Amino acid sequence: MLAGNAQRRDDQSVQQLRREGGLWLKELRENAGHTQRSFAAIVAADYYTFISQIENGRGRVPPDKYVLWAKTLGVEPRDFVRGLMRFYDPVSYDILFGDSMSSESAGKMQTDSQD
Repeated sequence: MLAGNAQRRDDQSVQQLRREGGLWLKELRENAGHTQRSFAAIVAADYYTFISQIENGRGRVPPDKYVLWAKTLGVEPRDFVRGLMRFYDPVSYDILFGDSMSSESAGKMQTDSQD
């Protein structure tokens, strides 16, 4: 196992977290009023099916696109990355932020995504 990737893709809990993260991203996208096609065009994804793969937990948002995705979804980049970290790197998330995101941050992310 690589030191930089402590989570194995075939681990059931990792797959479940990725699916949950995908649902979170889908909700943000829909709240922002985008289809997978329109969103893919804005974030410069080669294929809209890439968005589908991420929303189904079979891919990850590329780190070099975090800011663009966040702005397109109407979420502050810092909150967006924190949200992704809950699903992509829960060990680091727990060390940095505790077991779960504070209700204040969760509410802010939800409010930001609806503005």
